[in-house]
Amino acid sequence: MRLRNVRAEDVEAYVRMRCDPAMMAELGGPLPRERVERRLRTDLALVAGDTAWIRMIVPDGADGGAEDGEAAGVVTLWSDEEDGETVSEIGWMVLPEYQGRGLAKTAVRRVLDAAAEDGRWGEVHANPGTTNGPSNGICRALGFRLLGERDLDFSDRILRTNHWVVVPGEHLGSGTE
Repeated sequence: MRLRNVRAEDVEAYVRMRCDPAMMAELGGPLPRERVERRLRTDLALVAGDTAWIRMIVPDGADGGAEDGEAAGVVTLWSDEEDGETVSEIGWMVLPEYQGRGLAKTAVRRVLDAAAEDGRWGEVHANPGTTNGPSNGICRALGFRLLGERDLDFSDRILRTNHWVVVPGEHLGSGTE
């Protein structure tokens, strides 16, 4: 598996992830395609400015060369304002046909390792839905500490989430299944 920066050509992967009712079930339901296309343009600008890491997950054996290949999902690390403070947050999605292979867990681990080397992200928060067993399992396996449940605004939707935190470089999990 490899990670690469998001590109404009990833629009269909973005649409598959964010416009699909099953993929977005934990995130308040599907988004309209136009909004997803705008999000991709925003994400490309964030990556170009190095203010967020938006990495497409490309499984081994995917069509294309080392920098190409069909995206199986995405892992994102960004900073946001929360209660007047800047916090770093990580999130991920993997398309259904690639789920259950450990790709998300490995991708999250690699991004956390890179964040530890980079040094600018500080504590990293994750907020999977309280009923999202696989994502909460990734947090648990990678050494995130559960702070509790909370309501979180995601894309103008209030979600009930588990609030996890980890210090990159101090996480304990192996990152492989």
